[in-house]
Amino acid sequence: MTAEPAQAGQGASSTDTVEGALAVLPGPRSGSPGGSGRFESEWQRVIAAIGQASSIDLICHINPDGDALGSALAAGIALRSLGREVRVSFGDDPQVIPESLSFLPGQELIVPASSVPDTPELVICFDVAAESRLGLLHDKAFAAPTLVVVDHHASNPGFGTHRLIDPGAPATAVLVDELLRRLRVPLDQDLATCLYTGVATDTGSFKYAGTTPATHELAGRLLATGIRQDLISRQLWETCSFGYLKVLAAALDRAVYEPEAAGGRGLVWTWVPYQDLVLFGVTVEEIEGLIDVLRRPAEAEVALVLKQDPDGTLRGSCRAKGAVDVAAVCAELGGGGHQFAAGFSAREDVPATIARFRAALASL
Repeated sequence: MTAEPAQAGQGASSTDTVEGALAVLPGPRSGSPGGSGRFESEWQRVIAAIGQASSIDLICHINPDGDALGSALAAGIALRSLGREVRVSFGDDPQVIPESLSFLPGQELIVPASSVPDTPELVICFDVAAESRLGLLHDKAFAAPTLVVVDHHASNPGFGTHRLIDPGAPATAVLVDELLRRLRVPLDQDLATCLYTGVATDTGSFKYAGTTPATHELAGRLLATGIRQDLISRQLWETCSFGYLKVLAAALDRAVYEPEAAGGRGLVWTWVPYQDLVLFGVTVEEIEGLIDVLRRPAEAEVALVLKQDPDGTLRGSCRAKGAVDVAAVCAELGGGGHQFAAGFSAREDVPATIARFRAALASL
């Protein structure tokens, strides 16, 4: 699924090359974010900042998914080809790369949060919808004189000094594709693997409502590099440990259906205690896909999975089918996300958390 890094970007490591490219580039690709007004100006500021930096730290959100890690690694591979010193990190300790993402190229760029400088020269955040999602890297990110936020969550409050935030983009990887174009880094199989993973992950393998003709056009360009989308898809969605099946079975047996919730539209929810993960040798990252099983019942508009961390914190993953804005619901609990896919964290026990969630649903 991967190839040797492209050679075309080599020799383009000078500040003049990166900054000068702006003057001769055509407009954004079809479906790309920005293109006029304030957003185009923001793109130019970001490219100028990259052109002036020698060291760049690329941060994705804690417990990274395919869009977050794929976006950060694609940017890292590209910036390395331009001669930049690059570090990719996320604010977890220990850092755990989900087995489903173990095939992604560029992982040699990943460093522990402790290896990120206390005052970085330039930080670029990918798919980080809120400051809290920076985890252990929050203070270091905000210590940087330039903090670029590249994101597609509508709930993003707009932190950072430079903001490339496009809620209309189906994945952060779409914005990274535009970043590579503006940096004049041609696609190769490594970059395409990272970007395809990001786009496929956040569009639910191109099934979600945010998928557009431009999304398929991007996928076509990525496939044209020769990547094996069948192998990528198998790794993302069709490969798991036997232990995961046991955790899934227990979670489904624990599932509750509440037809009166969400204004009578129905809620189905379950939870996964940390003891189950220990018992069956499964990480919390491995069960991210559980929500996609729980959301299937026709009777329920909203689905919620609560996953327990070792310290007792509950991470909620929430989905809706089109009639409820779960980003607004999760925002009531201190989280956020997309209109029909969002999340939050809670320190209460399961009954108290579910009670708060029901109340937030009822308040809409």
